[in-house]
Amino acid sequence: MKNEKRQLKKVFIVAAIVITSIALKYADACSRALWNDNKQAVVVGRTLDWFMPMPADLYSLPRGIKRDGMTGKNTLTWTAKYGTIVTYSQAVSDGMNEKGLSGHLLWLAESDYGKFDPEKPSLNISLWLQYYLDNFATVKGAVEFTEKTPFQIVPATIDGRKSGVHLAIEDASGDSAVIEYLKGKPTIYHGKEFTVMTNSPPYEEQLKNLKQYQGFGGDKALPGTTEAADRFVRGAYYLKHLTQPKSNRECVAGVLSVMRNISAPFGESDPGRPNISPTRWRTVCDLTNLVYFFESTTSPNIIWVKLKELDFSEGAGIRKLDLVKNPDRVGDCSRQFEPSEPFSVLKPDIE
Repeated sequence: MKNEKRQLKKVFIVAAIVITSIALKYADACSRALWNDNKQAVVVGRTLDWFMPMPADLYSLPRGIKRDGMTGKNTLTWTAKYGTIVTYSQAVSDGMNEKGLSGHLLWLAESDYGKFDPEKPSLNISLWLQYYLDNFATVKGAVEFTEKTPFQIVPATIDGRKSGVHLAIEDASGDSAVIEYLKGKPTIYHGKEFTVMTNSPPYEEQLKNLKQYQGFGGDKALPGTTEAADRFVRGAYYLKHLTQPKSNRECVAGVLSVMRNISAPFGESDPGRPNISPTRWRTVCDLTNLVYFFESTTSPNIIWVKLKELDFSEGAGIRKLDLVKNPDRVGDCSRQFEPSEPFSVLKPDIE
């Protein structure tokens, strides 16, 4: 009897380990969709999905801020050329600059940044997006820099998990790029056709999978789960079938409709898919008109910020739109930012 209990206990322990490992692999999800062929405005949306609450505030960051990548003697250093608005939640995971370049960090479990080498130029993953927003006006400029000046991304730990992300960037011309670090080196997909990004598997496999579905070369019907590969297919499908908008307002509404469709609802996980990550917030960037929209899934309101009404001049100071303490804001919040201290980001994992 005692042996049976020991064996049963071992089974439970092994099962718990397996379930935990599966949860860690699939407990993260985000989506991005870019509408760049509607003849009205270039608009992009993203969801932030996470297994824990992810409260966020918006920050207005002026030109002239001096930064470093927090990774030691060969860290990247720079002075911000452009003013930016960013969504901050432990790291800079989403944002847009005054020239209409925007970007989004999404989880990718397969990310491999290589072993940290203190002799190589490097950058804290928490500032990866901020570096591009501060320094580049176009996707082309960011891509050329990345290709000609390779640098190492150093991951950080967030909510007990070592970060693994890939980056999507787009600009007011509709140009787009997806950057993934695999086997220690960046893999870049650059072109207006790269409009959708979710999570695992890596981007090349996502593109191959898409070709199996109706409308993209295959005969499979539209999938309906919250798995990243299914969200990728649905995002591409619904983008393709959006009707021609008659106004900027309809552009934003169209992208929001896609993002809401590929969001993950709150709810407990089922045995087959433990720890489905619910959508915590969504953003939409109108890159043509320089308007940044934010929607929390715990608030009934959408807010927006017109970048042309923000003061990005050097010395203007950092300003914050507090959404954590004031979750009931609604509508145009461009003039509601208040002076703020700089925010801190996750420290890189350097031994």
